Amino acid sequence: MIYGAMKLSIGGPLKLAFRPWVEGVENIPAEGPAILASNHLSFSDSFFLPAVLDRKVTFIAKAEYFTTPGIKGRMTAAFFKGVGQLPVDRSGARGAGEAAIKSGIDVLERGELFGIYPEGTRSPDGRLYRGKPGGLARVALATGAPVIPVAMIDTEKIQPPGKVMPKLMRPGIRIGKPMDFSRYQGMEHDRFVLRAVTDEVMYEIMKLSGQEYVDIYATAAKRQLTEAAKAEKEAAKEAAKKEEAAKKEAAAKQAAAAARKQVEGGSVPDGTPDDDERNGAAGAGRADRERSGS
Repeated sequence: MIYGAMKLSIGGPLKLAFRPWVEGVENIPAEGPAILASNHLSFSDSFFLPAVLDRKVTFIAKAEYFTTPGIKGRMTAAFFKGVGQLPVDRSGARGAGEAAIKSGIDVLERGELFGIYPEGTRSPDGRLYRGKPGGLARVALATGAPVIPVAMIDTEKIQPPGKVMPKLMRPGIRIGKPMDFSRYQGMEHDRFVLRAVTDEVMYEIMKLSGQEYVDIYATAAKRQLTEAAKAEKEAAKEAAKKEEAAKKEAAAKQAAAAARKQVEGGSVPDGTPDDDERNGAAGAGRADRERSGS
């Protein structure tokens, strides 16, 4: 009931404002469990996909969205619950993975749609990254539910990092044909099978999305980008220090050169009396002696 209200209040305006185009919606079963495995470009992915489907889709979200204190925290928790998000505590990597798997199994056992992002996090640069085998494959093999590959198109361009106002444009959604992994039933603890299932799904997502594929995890890519940005910032800071030091040195040299020029030009006394000064001093000495002799 809450999901339906949220879908009307959010999904309706979302579709009206952005007019997302959809291909392959007929691949979503009218009933029964299924896993929607999607690439992840934007925070809005979890809103656009449910907005274009008739059936409810349940995603998982970090527990902080549901436990933040205060009025804003309660409103955020109500919002995420309303749009079908399930809280998962990510304080421990293994615990988080197990919680996500259990949540997915529970959703599918109720005959519903379970949405998951195999990359584990949003793409940092619009490319498609290696899927993590722990969640998607284990849920699929434990439940026997079909996996439906989904490609979100251009959602990252709607609100790029640092932009407050979203850009009104048409994102796209391509939904592939269901994938059956029943041949691996009961092998959800075989890491080679989990890797094979995940890679097969990621290949289908790549074909649907047209993204460049990068064979590393998105979390590692984000870490590399963060470290590179930090190194670049430190290098810029060091360069600025060197430039400032060079300016000070140049200013000091210029001041010294100007001082030498003034001394050489005679405009500034250098501490040595000139001929006029010497002659004046000698004349004064003679006058004193004459007065004293008289």
